[in-house]
Amino acid sequence: MPKSGGAQPGGPLTCPFNPNHQPAARWDPDFPYNHAKLGLPGKGKGGYKVPADGDTAHAFMPPTDKDIRGPCPGLNALANHNFIARDGITDYNELLDALQNVYNVGYDLANFLAFYAIYVAGLGDPVTKKLSIGCDATTRTSWSPIITGSEPGLNGHSKMEIDASLTRNDFFAAGGDNFSFNTTLFKMFEQSTGGLFDVDRISKYRHERWHQCQAENPQFYFPILGLFQYGAASFLYELWPNGNEGYVPNLHNTATFFGAHRLPDGNYLRVPERIPSNWVNREKPYFLLDIASEIFKMYTKNPVGFGGNAGGEFIGINHPPYINDGALNANTTAQDVTCLLYQILSRPVPSTLNGIVTPLVEATEALLISLFGVEYNNLGCPLALT
Repeated sequence: MPKSGGAQPGGPLTCPFNPNHQPAARWDPDFPYNHAKLGLPGKGKGGYKVPADGDTAHAFMPPTDKDIRGPCPGLNALANHNFIARDGITDYNELLDALQNVYNVGYDLANFLAFYAIYVAGLGDPVTKKLSIGCDATTRTSWSPIITGSEPGLNGHSKMEIDASLTRNDFFAAGGDNFSFNTTLFKMFEQSTGGLFDVDRISKYRHERWHQCQAENPQFYFPILGLFQYGAASFLYELWPNGNEGYVPNLHNTATFFGAHRLPDGNYLRVPERIPSNWVNREKPYFLLDIASEIFKMYTKNPVGFGGNAGGEFIGINHPPYINDGALNANTTAQDVTCLLYQILSRPVPSTLNGIVTPLVEATEALLISLFGVEYNNLGCPLALT
């Protein structure tokens, strides 16, 4: 039976199971896209149609009740088009290839996102490099479930999908369901933005959602990882707009990626996420520095606090030198945001991963320096911070 879209419950006993796992469609020279394959850098040149005409391997197919879907609509769409495995069990190289080939995400940012999810947040397995894009599928992602314990997938709370989401409920306010698409919230999103999803309007709605959740959820918690939400929100106007429509972040494209079908009465029906018809991706790669700049821009237009509710009041957290008493310092720059992202990436990890962490950090640093200059030595961080 096809599913309507969205995510499933998070526990391993209720997580869908597809016994016939098939990797994503192999790279085809007849449809090269960005030439990204085997986890290696692509050419970084977009502006092409996805899926290409005649590329039946990446035709849209709704998920079955055996397939996993999760809180990230962009990944759900990739699975529904077989750019990552249709059953929702993907791996590091698949993610790198798909993010580059479909969305023209820069190689540094693609690595950052995949590495954080699998290695740092512990949502996937560092040995098999596998990840569930939704619920806990440890028996299929882990090299040894007894040793690794739970690998919760992207549904894991306060890892990537946290409180004050654009279209998902808070974890505690919804009985642990912070991953299912909420059509009521999407309608609020449309009404707040007027159906134009640019940085100014999304910043305004992010601010509204923060205050709504902080007021309604006694266990509300918005950590520094909330910066990730601003980064993900930038995808709506940086990655999703259609080149055939002048790259305008309009309602049609946004709703299609989110899996929201507008009904005649103005309400929405949840449907499987997909790439819009005749969609042409962005021309230039979206790099780590780009997303850091957009995070800074979106946040500073309508700043909110970092911290959580405790004893009936909001308590701010500190992360010197950039965040004090829950507030981003006034003199913080976009380069500082890059440093914050680096700190998240390089926070303490098991010693067995040191050989992986260091090359990735060094590669990211080298790419930033080559593109933007020596001020990104040490990824923009003062040496005393690292």
